Amino acid sequence: MIKRLAIFVVAVVCLASLIAYSQLRPERPRVSGIIEADEVRLGSRVGGRAATVYVQEGQQVAAGDLLVELAPFDILERENQAARTLAAREAEYQRVVNGLRPEEIAQAKARYDQLAARLALLEAGPREQEIDASRGRLRGVQAELKLARQLYDRHAELIQTKAISSEEFERTTEALEAAQASVAVRQKELEVLELGTREEEKLASRATVEEARQAWQMAAKGFRQEEIDQAQASRDAARAALDVVRRQKDELAITTPLAGRVDAFDLQPGDMVAPNAPVISIIDESHLWVRAYVPQNRVGLQVGQTLQVTVDGLPGERFAGTISFIARQAEFTPSNVQTPEERSKQVFRVKVALEDTRQLLRPGMTADVWLDGAGPAP
Repeated sequence: MIKRLAIFVVAVVCLASLIAYSQLRPERPRVSGIIEADEVRLGSRVGGRAATVYVQEGQQVAAGDLLVELAPFDILERENQAARTLAAREAEYQRVVNGLRPEEIAQAKARYDQLAARLALLEAGPREQEIDASRGRLRGVQAELKLARQLYDRHAELIQTKAISSEEFERTTEALEAAQASVAVRQKELEVLELGTREEEKLASRATVEEARQAWQMAAKGFRQEEIDQAQASRDAARAALDVVRRQKDELAITTPLAGRVDAFDLQPGDMVAPNAPVISIIDESHLWVRAYVPQNRVGLQVGQTLQVTVDGLPGERFAGTISFIARQAEFTPSNVQTPEERSKQVFRVKVALEDTRQLLRPGMTADVWLDGAGPAP
């Protein structure tokens, strides 16, 4: 009986000691938070009608996977048009850079030589042989005029005696007048040859020769640099227009830049997609972190410091976390945040990056961050 009483007393004393120890032992510092992950919201800058949807909500995707493909509408036609315009501008630029063909330059030189020979002919004037020939033609028609006058004189006497008819006398008169006109023409021709080429004709011919010479020189030198620059600018503008259409074409395929899980996605083939609007969200579960709020009296933390993190849904498991961010300014405690120290009115927001090599954690889990660097007692 006494032995049992002693055991009971010892048990009561031990229990009382444990209760007293638990009451006197200070509570270890920790803050609560929610596990979060980076979210990327993807969409298209051009928009359009969804042609094919390759993923579903909750599906795991790898970096570069095609998620949604939009109908091209008129982008393919505009790409073809822009490509043809670029080809035309490129051909024009090459034509200007290469200059005229050798045959065109030779043609311009031949035109100049032809006009220069014509000018030399005008400046030299008529040859002496041409003047002598004109004088001979003048003497010939003068002889004809002399004969026509003698015949006229005889017929004038005969018409008085009615020896010839009036019709025959008229023919004689006409022959005389024709001979006189021929003499006048030949006389003027001789005068023109003796005077030589007029100065006005020489001036006009010199101007034509100079114009042909300049055209030949211009053809030989090619196009001006300003014309080359203009053709190049037109070519570059057409190329830029084609690049714009091709970038719009690339926007028809919505791909993911990172591996993750599809979240918040409800799109069916045929649905319209607005330009520059998010269509699908990808959760990057490879970079998890805890958003927590540390009281002012516990703000002696440093970026890069390692802390222990525990999760309610995984009892007994500990995860290493590294402080990646500490807010510069304090803020009032958010209404959805619980801290052991209710007397703190202002807190500092921190981000604790998690190491989860076993992939046990999920965004949305509640977690405790132990500020002393060690986890809870086992």
